[in-house]
Amino acid sequence: MGDEMTRRSRRARPRISFLGILGEILITLGVVVLLYVSWQMWIGDLIIGNQKHAEASALVEQWQNAPAPTPAATPEQTPDAEPTAPAAPVIPVRAQPEHGEQFGVMYVPRFGTDWKFTIAAGVTRTDILDRGEIGHYPDTAMPGEVGNTVYAAHRWTSGAPFDPIDRLVVGDAIVIRTPDGWYTYRFRTLEYVQATEVDVLSAVPQQPSMAADERYLTLTSCAPKLNMLERIIAYAVFEEFTPTADGPPASLTEGVAA
Repeated sequence: MGDEMTRRSRRARPRISFLGILGEILITLGVVVLLYVSWQMWIGDLIIGNQKHAEASALVEQWQNAPAPTPAATPEQTPDAEPTAPAAPVIPVRAQPEHGEQFGVMYVPRFGTDWKFTIAAGVTRTDILDRGEIGHYPDTAMPGEVGNTVYAAHRWTSGAPFDPIDRLVVGDAIVIRTPDGWYTYRFRTLEYVQATEVDVLSAVPQQPSMAADERYLTLTSCAPKLNMLERIIAYAVFEEFTPTADGPPASLTEGVAA
């Protein structure tokens, strides 16, 4: 009797099949992949973003601690000389930097009071974009220069600097800080284009045959996220330059924090 019950018990045990083991492995791998994607999209981007904000603040502090340039001498006027008309404000334009050189910090008040990222020369992935920096397209205008100053950054991973680009509202400030001061641009419109559309880099955006007589700014990123075939483009126009000596412009505190 005991032997018969033992045999029945053995027959009742579920058999472990190869397909069952494979299924459990695949489920485990799926959970691991899901956790990794969640890390990349939220937790990782949050940590890297905070690191890049700190780096941008450190770069600005370095500029503030640098010795101030010696002001240029102004010619003396004799009492009988007629007063001269005030000169037009000078907008300093820096030379094109070397590849990878950090030359600016971008602020967008709409994205939050802590949102700020360093700008580096070039748009290569491994040494600029994947490091969470905003890249400046070579041979496009520098901040404050007549023409189109164009920038690229990720919307997913590496701190995702341009993740909130689709939240921009007409009139929002996009401010670039350099050692010379602050360059304020005002957002105008968004556009979605194919990745092959290079006219957005033109001196007059989307008008490659026109000569520029104004100052433009263009931001580019992937749209939607993880899609390398399309781009989201944000266009802005120049408003004003504020020298370092005058202190931060009002545009830095305008807008609604995201």
